[in-house]
This record gives sequence, structure tokens and C-alpha cells, in this order.
Amino acid sequence: MHFTGIIITVITFLIIGVFHPIVIKTEYYFGTKPWWVFLVLGIICMIASVVVDNVILSTILGILGATHLWTIKELFEQEERVAKGWYPKNEKRTSNNTNK
Repeated sequence: MHFTGIIITVITFLIIGVFHPIVIKTEYYFGTKPWWVFLVLGIICMIASVVVDNVILSTILGILGATHLWTIKELFEQEERVAKGWYPKNEKRTSNNTNK
């Protein structure tokens, strides 16, 4: 029996589940300023996925890289959700206008 598909599915599900609160907490505490961190990590994971020989690890790194890149989009959308009042705004953050 081959468990590769099941392993990748479970780990993908876990990665997505972990990144959901990461987006919320990042926007709450830092705004959208650290978007570039997700860009760098995404690129690193994508490059690593091409270099690694193991199929499962390569796939996981590719998924992790894509998730980091997708997080950039979600971070800016989270800012919009906060502006609409769907999520709490961090009043203690020094700059709530995070796009500048």
C-alpha cells in the first residue's frame, strides 16, 4: 500500500489549519507590514522543494511555499475584514494605517 497521498493530504490540512490563526494574529499585532517575511519564506520553500529529492518532502515544501505566498493575499484581506468590523482592531498598535 502507498500512503504518500494520505500523508500529503493530512500535512496540507494541518498547514492550512496552522496558517489561519497566523494570518489573524499577524494582522492584529503587526498589521500588513511583515508581508515581505511571508514572501521570502515562500520563495525559500519553493526553491527547497525543487532541490529536495524526497517526493513527500518536496511536495510538502511546495505546499508550504504556496501557503506562505497565499498568506500575503490573506493578510491584506484580513486588514479589510478588520476595517469592516468582522475582526477586532488592535488599538494598541502604534500605526493602524498599515499600508503606508
